[in-house]
Amino acid sequence: MLKHAWKKIASERIAILFRQAEDAAKSGNLERATRYLFLARKLAMKYNLRFSREQRRKFCHKCYTWLQPGKNLEVRINSKLKAVEYICKSCGHINRYPYIKEKKAKKQVHQSEKTKK
Repeated sequence: MLKHAWKKIASERIAILFRQAEDAAKSGNLERATRYLFLARKLAMKYNLRFSREQRRKFCHKCYTWLQPGKNLEVRINSKLKAVEYICKSCGHINRYPYIKEKKAKKQVHQSEKTKK
């Protein structure tokens, strides 16, 4: 098989593993969700694939545990840094995701709508 065919199969398998991890976390089994995440990371590293933005925000980047809001995740908005902070309660690591780009994109869309009228 071609190399890109293997990558396509691996990316489909990664998506399946993330869905299974989400289902396991919803049922309360965070250890199983973390195991599915470990398998997905292993596949991604083997075939040199990247996780999507949504996938990257679902796990801690330090201890690689599945993040479940209210159980092992605290979400805060830091207005000083203009970022959303995901605080892992397992290891205390803080993942920051800026929201300034999203605001700029909304503002540009709003201004372009005004100029059309």
